[in-house]
Amino acid sequence: MHEVKVFDSSGRLKKVISVKALDRRSQKQIDTPSLFRKNKGPGRPAGKSTKNQGKPETTKN
Repeated sequence: MHEVKVFDSSGRLKKVISVKALDRRSQKQIDTPSLFRKNKGPGRPAGKSTKNQGKPETTKN
């Protein structure tokens, strides 16, 4: 693994992330992967859909 250099939009060097910091981050990600989820919303079960599949039943009097 190599150090990471972060630049701003004008091309100036903002910071350098060391190999040690990257190793700590990867170990933290292995221990608690939920901290690094891209999608911050609540998780949904894989098999269920949130939309109605059929038409709602209506009764006529």
